[in-house]
Amino acid sequence: MSGRIPQTFIDDLLERADIVDIIDSRLALRKTGRNYSALCPFHKEKTPSFSVNPDKQFYYCFGCGAGGNALGFLMDYERLDFPVAVENLAHHVGLEVPREQVENPQKSQQRRDIYSLLEKSSEFYQQQLREHSSAQKATTYLKARGLSGSVAKQFGIGYAPPGWDNLHKQLAKTDEDIKLLTEGGMLIEKDKGGCYDRFRDRIIFPIRDSRGRVVAFGGRVFGDEKPKYLNSPETPVFHKNRELYGLYEARQANRHLSKIIVVEGYMDVVALAQHGISYATATLGTATSEAHLEKIFRLVDEVIFCFDGDQAGRKAADRALENALPLMQDGRQARFLFLPDGEDPDSLVRSEGQQHFQQLVDSALPLSDFLFQSVSGGIDLETMDGRARLSTLCLPLIHKLPTGVFKSLMLQSLADRTGISQQALEQLTSQQQQNKQHQASNTKTAPPQEQYPEEGVGSPHQPLSRPPLAEQQKLIELSGTQKAMMLLLHYPRLAIQLDIDIICAAATEHPADPDISTLLQLLEKLKDEPHATPHLLLGHWLHQPAGELFTRLLSKDPSINEQAAQAELNDCINHLTHLTKRQNQQQFIDELANNKTLRFEELSDAQKQALRLIYSKPSG
Repeated sequence: MSGRIPQTFIDDLLERADIVDIIDSRLALRKTGRNYSALCPFHKEKTPSFSVNPDKQFYYCFGCGAGGNALGFLMDYERLDFPVAVENLAHHVGLEVPREQVENPQKSQQRRDIYSLLEKSSEFYQQQLREHSSAQKATTYLKARGLSGSVAKQFGIGYAPPGWDNLHKQLAKTDEDIKLLTEGGMLIEKDKGGCYDRFRDRIIFPIRDSRGRVVAFGGRVFGDEKPKYLNSPETPVFHKNRELYGLYEARQANRHLSKIIVVEGYMDVVALAQHGISYATATLGTATSEAHLEKIFRLVDEVIFCFDGDQAGRKAADRALENALPLMQDGRQARFLFLPDGEDPDSLVRSEGQQHFQQLVDSALPLSDFLFQSVSGGIDLETMDGRARLSTLCLPLIHKLPTGVFKSLMLQSLADRTGISQQALEQLTSQQQQNKQHQASNTKTAPPQEQYPEEGVGSPHQPLSRPPLAEQQKLIELSGTQKAMMLLLHYPRLAIQLDIDIICAAATEHPADPDISTLLQLLEKLKDEPHATPHLLLGHWLHQPAGELFTRLLSKDPSINEQAAQAELNDCINHLTHLTKRQNQQQFIDELANNKTLRFEELSDAQKQALRLIYSKPSG
């Protein structure tokens, strides 16, 4: 589809994408405090000066000055033009790029408002766990499961008390709040009008996305009532086949996360964390999908699937196997752990301890062994028919593996088990692939591909080479105007307090300062969108001089909280207006000095008062 990509879609795309995931899949990022660092891909260096800020969602190199948001990184690193970079980023987060202005421009704002109400909901549930009159049964339950207060706080565990409208009364102050809480899955509409709380008399587990934002909740009953777990529905901010419970907490708890274990329940994740196994995640009532695994493999090279040893667990393992195969690039590992009958990770780690559970994890079946074990059940490999049957069942699975050493080794292992040469198996695999493609071409016509110019499109393994910035750019000394912009970029909400008209007057009086007009552009944007985030602001000025200036300013840490930043910003604006006032006063004095015939008593009352004020104040 041709046409302009709506800005609202680009904003939505940047809201959904996580710059750490985008860059980590291309560079070897390491956690350094609150940020991530790597050797810069845009210039040669021996010590890392390339930094990725997950809170502000932007990157910056202190060596060469390269910086921007996720979209800008894709354009520069892979040498993509803008439309292709948007397509790539949209594919990464599972969106289709619109080519017409059809989206509701309020959609992004609605999503941000839902995030805010979900965060308040989480705070409300945590408060109820501490203060509600019936919270004792919740705390007793959690203590009986072996949870400490610190782990409950780490995961933000809360309590939804009995009653139909506890959350409704607390957060639904307006009709718009009711609408947003319903959109966010927290309230349910009644058939005859009105709403009631979705979660009642349950332990509450907030579900966070990779950026730490609350996107949904899971609620567990205290006994054997059904359903045992109740999850938020699909919402504008929550898609259960893409999120993993506990993944954000695992990243926060492990400076260098090396592997992830996938379990089936929220309590399994929390119980394992309580016993020192802080790298567990859980799917949200669905099978482990390719989207889940793509997210995991962007962070680590090893995943362990943990299932109950019953028939349901085996079926779930088979689905996980099939979804994992296309992602098993060389260097990645997947293993399968089946627990004894009647046990789950929660019960097992509490009864046997961390060391025993860790030993089970370490001895989990490699994917290769599980694949052959799963397929060969009931097949007699002593017969030719059995070996032929094994090859028939295994080849389509092995065919799903990416081309590489691991795929070749799997074919060799199948050859050893069946007595069929690897060359013959590869020929059979190739023939199966050709037959499949031939069938697909006969039943489906591929849509025409949109053409993009070759210029600017490069290999992801050939990053753009940038010359270092001039020294004065790297060590830019901030003027008052630039300092004001830096504070606004780090704390966008401060713009609400400023009077644009006053700064417009300053811009008129200081035409030689080009940064004031840029400050005005930034303020006008923030007045229209007071909740805009730094990476969204960079997206509006992508590859423009203002965007490059904003990137440099964002790289500077103000090292103060929002309240102190407000005071600093007021000082900057007051300094601008004070300069304007001083210039006007000096102009007035010059006019008086040039008028040799004008006497003080001939001045107007206003002029006399202004002159008294000028000479009564100290200079500075």
